[in-house]
Amino acid sequence: MPASLRATAAIALALASAAALPGQNRGAGSRASRPPIELPPGVVAHRDLTYAAAGNRELHLDLYVPETKPAKPLPLVVWIHGGGWRGGSKEGLRRPRPILDHGGYILASVEYRLSGEATFPAAIADCKAALRWLRANAAQYDIDPDRLAVWGSSAGGHLAALLGTAWEVREWDAIHAENQDVSSKPTIVCNWFGPTDFLRMNDFEGRIDHDAEGSPESLFIGGRIQEHPEKTQRANPIAYVTADDPPMLLMHGEKDLSVPYNQSELLYAALQKAGVESRLYKVVGADHGFRNPTTDTPESLFGMVAAFLDRHFKP
Repeated sequence: MPASLRATAAIALALASAAALPGQNRGAGSRASRPPIELPPGVVAHRDLTYAAAGNRELHLDLYVPETKPAKPLPLVVWIHGGGWRGGSKEGLRRPRPILDHGGYILASVEYRLSGEATFPAAIADCKAALRWLRANAAQYDIDPDRLAVWGSSAGGHLAALLGTAWEVREWDAIHAENQDVSSKPTIVCNWFGPTDFLRMNDFEGRIDHDAEGSPESLFIGGRIQEHPEKTQRANPIAYVTADDPPMLLMHGEKDLSVPYNQSELLYAALQKAGVESRLYKVVGADHGFRNPTTDTPESLFGMVAAFLDRHFKP
């Protein structure tokens, strides 16, 4: 099958079957529950590479690289899975997998501690440590450390955005001792329908009471968000926006009833005000996970991500 058709088929499967709602546990951490993703010819997987530890708990990532050594180091796409910060796993690779068919990229998929194990800021500290490890080991895997994109959906989109705006927060870098002399700043960010200002999510129609004690956001923070506003705002990517943040592509369903579209509008407004290169694309008619779009297709949605990556990494 040609690479273009493989990419189309893979992203179609992703949008059709992997659109977990925030807080919906789809067998998080159970690798047996997810069959291995079929890889394109010429791509090999390095699974369960340890990038940091939290006490006796090792944290892992998977790396998908060309079987044949490339002529020069390749840009890296780091995937951060969704699942309401309490579900999902790095094995859920259906959304980013088409980038391997697109070609010319290395793909990493990161495990991070879920809210049932550790509350904020554990997840963002884990993701920052993963980026530092990938940069520190770039030469071993033919990665260009200066071309590092982060891409996530839903809760993963939130963490990707937070990596992009809070890259300078050393307090979170210090949580893991590994590779302290290496930067955790991504080069570019792609945020698919990630939440931002948790305290304003209930301002809009939706299927979730985000202020409830058992909401994904409250479980992530470690308490009812309206009762912990200062800590909640520390998890808001908007709070850290500065002019030197990396370019960001935001894509969000217009009729998202799990993470309101306004969440991306708020972040986009802050990025624009600071002069950060950014684009917000509204997926007309689409609910969470880009389900039921009016005009967009799986090809067009993935094509925007690929074009964003290529424009910055393959001029």
